Amino acid sequence: MLAVFDNSVAKSPEGLQSPESNSVSALNDGFLAQHFSSVHPGSVTVNLGPSGILAYSLHQQNPLLPRLFAVVDDIFCLFQGHLDNVANLKQQYGLNKTANEVIIVIEAYRTLRDRGPYPAAQVVRDFQGKFTFILFDSGSKTAFISADADGSVPFFWGTDADGNLVLSAETEIVTKSCGKSSAPFPKGCFFTTLGGLSSFEHPLNELKPVPRVDSSGHVCGATFKVDADAKKEVIGMPRVGSAANWSNNI
Repeated sequence: MLAVFDNSVAKSPEGLQSPESNSVSALNDGFLAQHFSSVHPGSVTVNLGPSGILAYSLHQQNPLLPRLFAVVDDIFCLFQGHLDNVANLKQQYGLNKTANEVIIVIEAYRTLRDRGPYPAAQVVRDFQGKFTFILFDSGSKTAFISADADGSVPFFWGTDADGNLVLSAETEIVTKSCGKSSAPFPKGCFFTTLGGLSSFEHPLNELKPVPRVDSSGHVCGATFKVDADAKKEVIGMPRVGSAANWSNNI
C-alpha cells in the first residue's frame, strides 16, 4: 500500500529529513503513483485532490497480514494485518457482525472525532494484534496513521523533495521519491495531522529522533524513540461539536 499526503495535510517530522536526501517530488506528474502501478499491475489509485493519493494492491498478499480498504462517509482507510479482539471492538463501537478491521478503525476514528470519551492513544492501544493503518478524512483534511507496538507489519515513511509525507509497506517505494529522507515507521506510535507523532504506549512522553547512518556512511532519516525524561504537556479533549476536528485537541 502507498499514501502520499501533501505537506498541508501531514507535516513530516524534521528528523526524517536527511541533508543527503536525493529526494524528488512524489506528486508531480503522478510520479510515485505511476511507479507503484508499474510495480503492482492491477493496483488501485485513489486521487485525494490537492491532499495527495492513496494506492493499494490486493494481489500477492500475505494471508496472515491481509490488506483491506474501505470508504465510509468520505473517510478513506487502508489497513494491513489483523486484530485479535475484533469481537470486543465491534461490541464497543456498536458495529454489526460483518464489520472487519478497516471498518473498526474508521468507526474508532469517527468516535474520536465526534466527542470520543477516550484519548487517541487509548483508542489505538485498544487495538490488539498485528497492524498498520493509514486513514484520511477528506472532510476535515485529517490524516491518522499508526503501527502496532511490535512493528509486526513492514511499514516505512519519508519526506519527498516538496516536504510531502510518503508512507508504504515497501521501503523501495518510499526511497524512490524520498531517497535518504526515509526510515521505518516508529513502532507503537501514531501520527495525526495536527498532533504530529506520538507514542500510544507512552503518550505522556516526548519522542526524540535517533540519527541513522547507512552502510555507506550516509545520514538517513531518523528513527524515533520515547524520551523517558521529557514529558508532554497534556491537553484534555473538551466536549466540542461533532464538526470539530478531534486532532486539534491532542
